[in-house]
Amino acid sequence: MSTRVLVTGATGFVAGHVIVELLDHGYAVRGTVRDLADTGKRAHLAEYAVRVGGDLEFAAADLELDSGWAAAVAGCTQVLHVASPFPPTPPDDDSELIRTAVDGTLRVLRAAAAAPAVRRVVLTSSIAAIAHGHRDDAVRTEADWTVVERSPAYQRSKTLAERAAWEFTESLPAGRGLELVVVNPGMVLGPLLAPETSTSHEPVRRLLAGDVPGLPRVGWSVVDVRDLAVAHRLALETAQAAGKRYICAGDHVWMRDMARLLAAEYRPRGFRIATRGLPDPLVRLAAVFDRGLRLTVPALGKVERLSAARARSELGWTMRPVDETVRDTAESLLRERIVTPPRRSASAPGGRRVRAAEA
Repeated sequence: MSTRVLVTGATGFVAGHVIVELLDHGYAVRGTVRDLADTGKRAHLAEYAVRVGGDLEFAAADLELDSGWAAAVAGCTQVLHVASPFPPTPPDDDSELIRTAVDGTLRVLRAAAAAPAVRRVVLTSSIAAIAHGHRDDAVRTEADWTVVERSPAYQRSKTLAERAAWEFTESLPAGRGLELVVVNPGMVLGPLLAPETSTSHEPVRRLLAGDVPGLPRVGWSVVDVRDLAVAHRLALETAQAAGKRYICAGDHVWMRDMARLLAAEYRPRGFRIATRGLPDPLVRLAAVFDRGLRLTVPALGKVERLSAARARSELGWTMRPVDETVRDTAESLLRERIVTPPRRSASAPGGRRVRAAEA
């Protein structure tokens, strides 16, 4: 297959899996990175391409700069805009996060629209652009939009960036024919390809490392990154996907359920994994001192109800069981030594195991 696809943010967690999926299916891929001289962060992708005999190259482009994008899209017929800021703590300046997300998306789309060969752009958005700020608990579909006036900064950034993308493509001359498809994933878990985590790994990492004494009453609609990569490829290949959004997320899973799953698997191996719940007032108090915990406060007690029926019926997309996803996430955190396994203490009688610590 001679089609070359541009994937933005190549060293990111989701983008890396998308690149692997495309290479496995014969696509030639160009990935954008901020610094071509920094080869370490993309070495695993280059090695994978050599191993499978894939065609992979890299181009320098930064979402905060205009330069580089015309050259990045040159010769490509499709663009996957995957890169987007996902801060691990609430931003000091909400407007800066929103500006980066919106302006970065528009830079990619302008470059794609100016490149005559580009026919389709697939944008990685999020259920953050669909499911937040509503005052009822209805099941959300692609017809829904997050209410920005009642949502935190990250949800606002994803919503405004996606809306900007639709407005831009709809404003193009009719003859341009640039198709937009949007993928809206839930919380993305799954195995790492390199020893660097994303923000979405934090709940599993903290549970496995024993960093949490108890569990806030929060949960997520989870999607496996490998299944999400397949969804991106299908969004490129499915003719009827043009002009549509696709929710890619499973049933809501409480953090306490994740903890129980991990406890059953890893407590026999010496890991101390909390399974007790924490009352909401205590979580709110702790969040005053723990910036990472602040992101959970708006989600306390809320259930994410979403339908992925369109992705299943129109793309033929499927998901693996969430138990498999959580276990594979944990195993990769150990394999990459993001979390170190418990070790036998020399001073403890009978080789008593000590708690896991972050690498």
